Amino acid sequence: MKILFTANRFPYPPFRGDKLKIYHLAKRLCKKHELHLLTFLQDKNDLQYLPELKKIFREIHLVPLSKVQSYTNVLTAVFHKEPFQVRYFHAPEMEAMVKKLANANQYDAIHIQHLRMAPYWAPYKNIPRILDLPDAYSLYWKRRIDAKKGLVKLFNKIEQKRVFRYEQILNEYHMSLVCSKEDLEYLKLENGISNVRLLPNGVDLGTFSSEEHNYTQNRIILFTGNMDYAPNVDAVEYFTREIFPLIHEKIPDVKFIIAGQRPVKKVLDLAAENIEVTGFVPDLADMYSKAAVVVAPLRFGAGTQNKVLEAMAMGVPVISRNIGFNGLNIHSGQGVILALETREFADSCIEMLESEQMRRETGMMGRKIIQTQFDWDVIAAMLEGYFKEIVPET
Repeated sequence: MKILFTANRFPYPPFRGDKLKIYHLAKRLCKKHELHLLTFLQDKNDLQYLPELKKIFREIHLVPLSKVQSYTNVLTAVFHKEPFQVRYFHAPEMEAMVKKLANANQYDAIHIQHLRMAPYWAPYKNIPRILDLPDAYSLYWKRRIDAKKGLVKLFNKIEQKRVFRYEQILNEYHMSLVCSKEDLEYLKLENGISNVRLLPNGVDLGTFSSEEHNYTQNRIILFTGNMDYAPNVDAVEYFTREIFPLIHEKIPDVKFIIAGQRPVKKVLDLAAENIEVTGFVPDLADMYSKAAVVVAPLRFGAGTQNKVLEAMAMGVPVISRNIGFNGLNIHSGQGVILALETREFADSCIEMLESEQMRRETGMMGRKIIQTQFDWDVIAAMLEGYFKEIVPET
């Protein structure tokens, strides 16, 4: 098949989030299909990575989008009905490019990444199209409302209502995808979306794998993620201020490491004698290999969390609130311990740190689940199957 991938961000380097998923899916599908790429160029420094993407995509089409243009879009969003996030990525140049490519090519299918890109291909109903979402975006914003106060809470309410209404655009596509059953059920039951299917996030087992994790390690607690992402910032602030002191009281030499790129000032200010903020880490697998336990104390968000999947792939036990857990379709103890309250979360960490057997049993079970359900090879095959469903047989 000839498939055009439409991405909201330049999908390289594939460190996290939007870039990671589309890169790993395309890397595998290009072995059997002709792939093309259409994406925004928001940073000219990304041009240095074109040789890497050319190994995957036969043609690459870039549409410049400056921060000035995006910020102007956001400021004028009050005069529009679309969500602020969608307006941020509004560009007449992208509309023109989509029209040009649709007229000049006979694509068998289009893959559209994120609700932010949904308006560009919604009118082209003659072309089989899949809209691939990281999560139920209105659910994400619904949870943000409860986590904030004042003007931020008011903005979150406004954006949640806009996103909830705008998600009806999913019905304009032949198929829509989300990465967890929780998000799928929410979109169906709460928003009446009828065409949504499941495509989990995955793990590159070539990067995140370990023949045998060192379970004698019992003092390092690790959190990973983009540290300018609001749910991650809130999670480490919450863990550092409310959970970690309870652990430290019981285990004085415990250490908490926050590893991830672009840490904002709120995160940098958390650094202390027993708390390390690393900034960008080129080899996250090495960080996981040194951890006794990985934590995911997220209080808002949606979808599945890469930090949880990566830790499970490495055989590292995870303690998580429901945000990092519900989308996994597992029971507590199968690689991840579910802990909803502050004291419960701290006690679960303490119990894990004090028991090598528990770390080993929990970690090895998680690794087995990843290998059978969350390998990118498995998920790419699922996406290929979805394309075959919507593309007419010739």
